[in-house]
Amino acid sequence: MSSKGSKQKLFIHWRYMLVMAVVCLVFTALVVKAAFIQVIAPEQALREGDLRSIRTKTAYSERGIITDRLGHELAVSVPVRAIWADPKHVVEQNSFENTEAWAALAKVLDIDVESLQARVSNPKRRFVYLQRQVSGAVADYVEKLKIKGVYLKPESRRFYPTGEVSAHLVGFTNIDDHGLEGIERSYDDWLTGEPGKRQVRKDRKGRVVEDLAVIQQAKPAQNIALSIDQRIQAIAYRELKKAVAETKATSGSVVVLDIDTGEVLAMANSPSFNPNDRKQFQSYRYRNRAITDSYEPGSTVKPLSVIAALERDQISVSSTIDTNPGWMQIGGRRVRDSRNYGEINLTKVIQKSSNVATSQLALKVGVEGMLDTFYAVGFGNDAGLGLVGESGGQMPQRRRWSDFELATLSFGYGLMVTPLQLAQAYATMGSGGIFRPTSVIKLEKPVAGERVFEESKAKAVLQMMESVIQDGGTGQKAAVPGYRVAGKTGTSRKAVRGGYGDDYVAIFAGVAPVSNPKLAIVVFVNEPKTDHYYGGDVAAPVFSKVMQGGLQYLNVAPDEQGSQVVQLQGADHGNT
Repeated sequence: MSSKGSKQKLFIHWRYMLVMAVVCLVFTALVVKAAFIQVIAPEQALREGDLRSIRTKTAYSERGIITDRLGHELAVSVPVRAIWADPKHVVEQNSFENTEAWAALAKVLDIDVESLQARVSNPKRRFVYLQRQVSGAVADYVEKLKIKGVYLKPESRRFYPTGEVSAHLVGFTNIDDHGLEGIERSYDDWLTGEPGKRQVRKDRKGRVVEDLAVIQQAKPAQNIALSIDQRIQAIAYRELKKAVAETKATSGSVVVLDIDTGEVLAMANSPSFNPNDRKQFQSYRYRNRAITDSYEPGSTVKPLSVIAALERDQISVSSTIDTNPGWMQIGGRRVRDSRNYGEINLTKVIQKSSNVATSQLALKVGVEGMLDTFYAVGFGNDAGLGLVGESGGQMPQRRRWSDFELATLSFGYGLMVTPLQLAQAYATMGSGGIFRPTSVIKLEKPVAGERVFEESKAKAVLQMMESVIQDGGTGQKAAVPGYRVAGKTGTSRKAVRGGYGDDYVAIFAGVAPVSNPKLAIVVFVNEPKTDHYYGGDVAAPVFSKVMQGGLQYLNVAPDEQGSQVVQLQGADHGNT
């Protein structure tokens, strides 16, 4: 017994010593580890702790507002939310076990459950968007599902209150709020603020427990006030859309300029699109044709041909031109009028739109004189709006010019201009010969401009153009009750390979009121398909409605004294 008892005591003693030795080793290891962490390499522990707890928090920055000149909102940002998931959290927390919640989430996102779960099943990924820009109601519903690993984050969606009316000019953004077209794209940096960033410490549940530092101060986005008057814009779009539909035209454009400042008061195109509906985002719809598409301006440049001759003293205001017998042979080719006008003065040249008369003027002025006149009013250069896709049109560049090519230049063939460029040219004539750059941003004060024509000669041509709207002119349907209107029709045949085809562009360009011009308006209707395709029939009525509405909204006093005769039927088209 004593031998057995001594063995048992020895075993107990050995086991006690072993336990004590293990405890001492563990304690020693802990002391060594603590000493290493706190004394020898404390930075490493702090760094690892910071990696787990310190995060950079970004403050949301809302995109700037776009308004018209009167403060009416054209583009605003609406707060929405995005649904996203952390696949690592989804897998680690066995989130898929909540089958009812996932089924409900799939239903509200309009996707099958298997596809939804497959998107978040890879634990190596840490961020996956499930759906962007959802409404507050959907976000609240998803939040109530309490699915582990599925979260919400704030973002914004661009909303355009005026829809298709101002769509081409304002443009639109992508889902990440970056501008893609129009003002949204051209002024994207201005409209986009810089979000603020701060360093914070979070606990294991993601709650902020400490603000550490400000990394970047937030820079608020800037708002933009456009030169557009939405009231005039709405009229322009309504009348243009109606005309394009009635004539079954391919497209159309209207540009309204403030003659005193060069500001764009309206710029409408048809067909248009609703920027709030991304299903309508097709390239042929959202192209701003008023600045991207170029056309041969036809007879609308004839007033410029007259000015070119007056400026170079080739003729005087009282001069007459013999157009007998209604045609003329130039270099083996023939230029003709619709009938023989005989010997006519300059007013009749513009009123009857005589090709023979303007050809004679061009031959007197010469190539350089004609081109210099066109360049002086902005042809060949973009109008400087700063919008993406703006075209400078096309001015002919030749080493040698035939007389026939020079003659056709005088009545608007052989060069191409955009609707905006033609509007700028007419604004120059309306201002008494002062060329001003155009602007789509509201100006604080008018630009002085540059004189390119003598005032007396520009005003004389303006009075000649007034006859186009009077009895016997080609643009009687452009008349505006109570106001004197000066303008010019144009019916330009569209070029095809090898010559000219059977499609036309109906144009009317003009200014009002003649006594003190305030607005310059240009209307283009591209490829009307009905029997009425003349500028005086198709474009002039649109001009009349837009000009009437614009002058009334701007409170411009009537200047007609009852001497102007207006007939809406039976116009002599002549060479429109």
